[in-house]
Amino acid sequence: MKSLSQLLSPLMVEEIIGSDDKIITDVVSDSRKVTTGSLFVAVRGTTVDGHSFIPLLQYSGVAAIVCEEFPEFIESSITYIKVSDSAVALGYLASEWWDNPSRKLNLVGVTGTNGKTTTATLIYEMARLMGYKAGLLSTVCNYVEDEVIPTNQTTPDPLTINALLHRMVEAGCDYASMEVSSHAAHQHRIAGLHFAGGVFSNLTRDHLDYH
Repeated sequence: MKSLSQLLSPLMVEEIIGSDDKIITDVVSDSRKVTTGSLFVAVRGTTVDGHSFIPLLQYSGVAAIVCEEFPEFIESSITYIKVSDSAVALGYLASEWWDNPSRKLNLVGVTGTNGKTTTATLIYEMARLMGYKAGLLSTVCNYVEDEVIPTNQTTPDPLTINALLHRMVEAGCDYASMEVSSHAAHQHRIAGLHFAGGVFSNLTRDHLDYH
């Protein structure tokens, strides 16, 4: 648990309705995961806008809501925090929630159309061959040292990324490498992360349907 004021400290907050003197039990961007004491971040996705779920959360026990627009109805028990971009805010909130794990690792991000998995894996393997503990976030699988963690995304959401980086810190890892897809970069899934280094492999015509 963390105080709301601490979690909000890295954000550029435009306006707050309600008190920031609250204890937050969880940070979520999926309305289905809201529990009593949660901080919900309403993110505008490619297919679903998290703001549309705010009215449904008024009596869910949610403690605070981060959004780009305040709802028409304000529930007095909830603190509403307005920001210019809630996707960026989510990244910083996730980092703060997990004690900024990327700043405790030598984190290398790998981006480009092709070669991300190979390059990120090579960095992970080289670090371990040199005697360091390391972690990996990739399309094929996530690793915390030898622990295998299945994945279904090239670059997860900010809460998942920081949770995994936190596990790496707890496991004593010195290095971490991760794939950063162009979609993830555009959607601010890496907001709030501190990178010690970056690799750009190449750029081809893939994904022009999105970009």
